[in-house]
Amino acid sequence: MTATPEQSVLRDPAFFRYLVARTLSGAGSIITLIVLPILVYRISGSASLTALVAACEAAPYFVFGLVAGALTDRWNRRTVMVTADVLGAGLVLTLPLAHWLAEVTVPHVLVVAFLGPTLGVFFDGAVFGAIPTLVGRARIAEANSIAWGAQSLNEILLPSAVGLSLVLLAPADLLLLDALTFAASAALVASITGPMHDATREHPPLTTTVLLTDIREGLAFLVSHPGVRTMTIVGTLQCLAGGGFVALMVVWIDRSLDVGTEGLRFGLVYGAWAVGGLIAASALPRLLRRSSPERIALVALPFSAAAGLVVPLVPVWWAAALALAVWSVAYTVIVINSVSYRQVVTPEPLLGRVNTAGRMLSWGLGWTGGAVLAGVLVGALGTVATMEVLASFGVVAVLVAWTSPLRRAVLAPADEQPGDRSTTAAVDP
Repeated sequence: MTATPEQSVLRDPAFFRYLVARTLSGAGSIITLIVLPILVYRISGSASLTALVAACEAAPYFVFGLVAGALTDRWNRRTVMVTADVLGAGLVLTLPLAHWLAEVTVPHVLVVAFLGPTLGVFFDGAVFGAIPTLVGRARIAEANSIAWGAQSLNEILLPSAVGLSLVLLAPADLLLLDALTFAASAALVASITGPMHDATREHPPLTTTVLLTDIREGLAFLVSHPGVRTMTIVGTLQCLAGGGFVALMVVWIDRSLDVGTEGLRFGLVYGAWAVGGLIAASALPRLLRRSSPERIALVALPFSAAAGLVVPLVPVWWAAALALAVWSVAYTVIVINSVSYRQVVTPEPLLGRVNTAGRMLSWGLGWTGGAVLAGVLVGALGTVATMEVLASFGVVAVLVAWTSPLRRAVLAPADEQPGDRSTTAAVDP
C-alpha cells in the first residue's frame, strides 16, 4: 500500500523498510568513506595517493553508469539491490581479513575503493527507479529528503564515533561494520513486497544493439530536456569542486587545521558537512512548496560557490567546521533538488537510464575529475591553493545556470514556463 499525497510517506511500510535498509547501508558506507583515505594516508603518507582513493570511488560511475542504467531499467530492481549488497559485503570484508591474516596494502585498498562503488552504480540505478514506483511521483521530493536526512544523521554521528574509535582500533577493523550493514540491507530489501518496477512491461531480447539503443534513449531524453540538461551540467561543475575538496579533506584537516586523523575534533570537522546536509534535507520540501526547482537552483548556486571558496581558507578547526556546514546547506539543496526534479520529469521506463546518466556525468565525470585534478595539482600548489582552484568551478556553475533555460523558466509567466511544458511532456509521453 502506497501513502496518498495527503499522508506522510513514512506511513508506507514498503518505503519504511527501504529507508531503514538504505540508512544501514549508508552508515557502513560512511565508515568506509572515512577509513579508506585514512588507511592509505597512514600507509603511504602521500597526499596524491590519498586523493586517488576518492578518484577510484567515483570513477565507476563514469565507466559503468550508462550500461548500469540501461540494464537496471530491464531487470528486477529488488534483485539488483539485494545482489549488490551481498557482493559488497564480501568485498569490504577482504580488508579486515587482510589486516588480521597478513597486511593491508595500498593496491588492495584502491581495488576495494573501485569495485565497491562499481556495485553501487548498479544499486543506485535500481534505487533511482524504485523510489517513484514505491511512493508515487507526488511524494518523490519528500521521500528523497527523508532518505537524505537519515543519511545526514549518519554523517553527523558517525565521523566523531569513527574518529574516537581510531584511537583504539585499526582502520581496517572498522570495515567489518560496513560488511554487516550491507548484509542487513540485503535482508531488508528482500523483504519489501511493494513494487519496484513495472513487471508488466515487455522488453525485446537483450543484445548489444538493443543495449546501445536503450542507452541512446536515456541520453536523448537528458540532452533534449532543458531543465534536466542544465541541472546535469551544473551538477557536474559543482562536483568538480566537491570532489577536489573531499579528495584532500583528510590531508587538509591534518595539515591545515592541525587536527590529525583521529579523535573528537577530527570527527566534528568531518561531520560538519552532514549537519548542513540535514538542514538542507529538512528544508527542501518546504522550499518546493513555495518555489520551483529552477528558482531554488538559481538561488542556492551562488551561496554554494562563495562558501566553497571560503572554507579552505579558514585556519581554525571549529570555524572551519561551521563554514563547512554552511557550504553543505547550499550544496546539498542543489543535489537533492536536482535528483528529485529528474525523477519527477522522467518517464518510468527511462528512470534508471536518465538518472544514472545524470549521475555518471556529475558524480562519475565531475567528482572523479575533481579528485584526479586534486591529486595532480596538490604536489605543485599545496593543499589550500589546490582546493581554491577547484572551488572556482562552482563560480562557473553559477554563470552557466544564470544564462540557461533555468533562468528563462523562472522569468516566464506562470502559465508559459518552458519547464512546465517539458515536465508535462515527459510524464505523459
